[in-house]
Amino acid sequence: MARGKRRITRSSARKPPERTPESEPLSPLSTRSSLTPVPVQDEEPMPTSVPEQEPEQEPESMQETPVESVPKTTEEDSCPACGVLPASQTSAGSKESWIRCDACKTWYHWICAGDGGDVDAIDKWQVYTTVISLEYLYCKSCVLEKPSRTITLKPPARKSSRKRTQLDYANLNSGVESDPSRWLRVIQSKPIEDDEFKRMKGSDVGIEWLENDQDAMKEPIVIESPEGLGMKMPDENFTVSDVADVVGHETPVEVIDVASQSNSPGWTLGRWAEYYNKEPSARDKVRNVISLEISGTALADQVLPPRIVRELDWVDRFWPSTRRGKGHAYPKVQLYCLMGVASAWTDWHVDFAGSSVYYHILRGCKVFYFIRPTPANLAAYERWSGTELQSNVWLGDMVDEVVKVTLHPGNTMIIPTGWIHAVHTPLDSLVFGGNFLHSYNVGTQLKVVDIEKATRVPKKFRFPYFTKLCWYVAEKYLRDLKAKAEFSPRVLESLEALSSFLISEVRTMERGTEAAKRDAKDQLPIDKARDAPAIARELRWRVRIAAGTTSDDEEFGSLVKKVTVNGHGNVNGVKRKRSPTESQGGEGAGVGKVQFRNFQPKGWDAVEDLPKEEEKQMVKASYPGDVGWQQRWTRYDEALGGDVDCQASVERMREVTVKVRKTEGGLERQRIERVFEKWEWSDAPTEKATEGEDVEMKMDEGDSLRKMDIDSHTNHLKEEEPEEDPQGSEANGLAQAQAIVA
Repeated sequence: MARGKRRITRSSARKPPERTPESEPLSPLSTRSSLTPVPVQDEEPMPTSVPEQEPEQEPESMQETPVESVPKTTEEDSCPACGVLPASQTSAGSKESWIRCDACKTWYHWICAGDGGDVDAIDKWQVYTTVISLEYLYCKSCVLEKPSRTITLKPPARKSSRKRTQLDYANLNSGVESDPSRWLRVIQSKPIEDDEFKRMKGSDVGIEWLENDQDAMKEPIVIESPEGLGMKMPDENFTVSDVADVVGHETPVEVIDVASQSNSPGWTLGRWAEYYNKEPSARDKVRNVISLEISGTALADQVLPPRIVRELDWVDRFWPSTRRGKGHAYPKVQLYCLMGVASAWTDWHVDFAGSSVYYHILRGCKVFYFIRPTPANLAAYERWSGTELQSNVWLGDMVDEVVKVTLHPGNTMIIPTGWIHAVHTPLDSLVFGGNFLHSYNVGTQLKVVDIEKATRVPKKFRFPYFTKLCWYVAEKYLRDLKAKAEFSPRVLESLEALSSFLISEVRTMERGTEAAKRDAKDQLPIDKARDAPAIARELRWRVRIAAGTTSDDEEFGSLVKKVTVNGHGNVNGVKRKRSPTESQGGEGAGVGKVQFRNFQPKGWDAVEDLPKEEEKQMVKASYPGDVGWQQRWTRYDEALGGDVDCQASVERMREVTVKVRKTEGGLERQRIERVFEKWEWSDAPTEKATEGEDVEMKMDEGDSLRKMDIDSHTNHLKEEEPEEDPQGSEANGLAQAQAIVA
């Protein structure tokens, strides 16, 4: 089977070598590069009937040896078919491939004699230029000589039907794992627990649930049907193409490359819709969109978050309405459109500032993997995040357990503060959701903020205007506390954490570096927080009064005696001196124990307040009018003993708090029981009126001391003597006692 084929790349000053009878190729595979060289002629060979043209002179730098004369162009160096095609359809580059007819041994340009196909596919060829016979073209002279001649093609190369993994050389060059399904394979061999989270009706998810259920907003909840949630979503037939049409095809969008978990620049919604609508096999990579915020667009009119979100969201409740909307800078995090294709994976993360999330599946399916935000798990997340561990280690191996939740179209989930989660997309999905901060777990929100700072998360990926929002919240709650508003223990605990955070911001303004001072002051809302130090400190003071605590205890809500300064409390201008009993560890050393700055005690994994118990009863007890009554009444059993005729009415309230945490060998459990009592005597002795009056005065003074000790702004403690003795003090016969049993 004869075959002749050659390729020649020629410059504008060099022609193919002359072919002579002596140099006729010995096999059909010969090319003109193996023939005897000939002098140079024009780049495009012309028919022999065309007059000769002088060749273009090479630059002197290109000439190796001088050429005295250029021989005439021979017929063998010309393509017989040149001139058949118009000059506009040919170019110098297209005439670099030559091919020889195996019948007449004549060489042609492939562009002149071929049909425009792939020259590499030709196995046996006879030139075709003029005659059309069925579906093949042949040289007229060769066809007349032997009509049975046909073109023989090489058999096609075998190709495997197996789908091959596309290599991302950009990621490989930077050392980034390029397999988007990597973690999905890892999960197959890991222990994953099925969730036991609550499934609730939409109508049951409200403020009453939050106030009455101690576990509310502490674990994710799933609402399988949107009825009763008080939210609005687009129709179930709404598509990604509709998103692009409504928001705008030219709207920029951040697209995540799932393999590298990094942004892919240059995407618009129109381009994303085209990518999303392709068949999975036609997509070059697995990509994901998780940060398209739609506030201020026409699509925002079709989306309304659940009622519980609107009632809790700090932005809705505390950010001034006059400073929201178009043209204003405010936190736009409540309306997100999330679009992911099958096999998309979002790695482990905590939503910025520990914000809570609502998540509604419009189309497709999502699988969530959760890690509970215990102190130990958050510490593990902090070690893992932003380090080499993030790309090499499954975070689930560093924590106590991983829980799996699967969501389907129509499902809505609310994710509480700080829950660490990863998300897998089994099917092409369209989701609407949003983030919100609230007043029921501020401590964990601030813990996540600390983790973001420690792991150096760029400000672009943090909660926008977080500190400014905190100032708005503090100013509003301070006004409410001044107006004697009452709040639940969970809210008061959160407000204590908030006030401590803002006091740290105040200290930065007062003592930080110039750059830190400037940054902290830029976060102040001038319209609401003109005197930031006063707001932060007064908020903490009023929160502690409302919560019944009197100390700077490391655990919010604990009732611990306040460290005093030389017996006068924390008084401005008085330097604290360590007492001898303190330094020697004697009696009372525990009360005056030095608290080290920046000391962070080990936290508890769970804290639960049991329901309050109240009772009222009549008991026999002596009236506390005798000398030394204080020592007697500090001992609970002795106060009730003795043969006395006096009867007292006792109102008793009992509170129990249980705390647990894991240890290396097991666990620790702390049970704190607080008993509050109010005693009243109706028939106090009359013969000791004066003594009774003195007792009442002492009680007033003690009560005054207690109140003044709470107030951290008090500069002096004054004792005032009454101008005249009160009358009828014994008739009132009132004494109050508080006993704490731990």
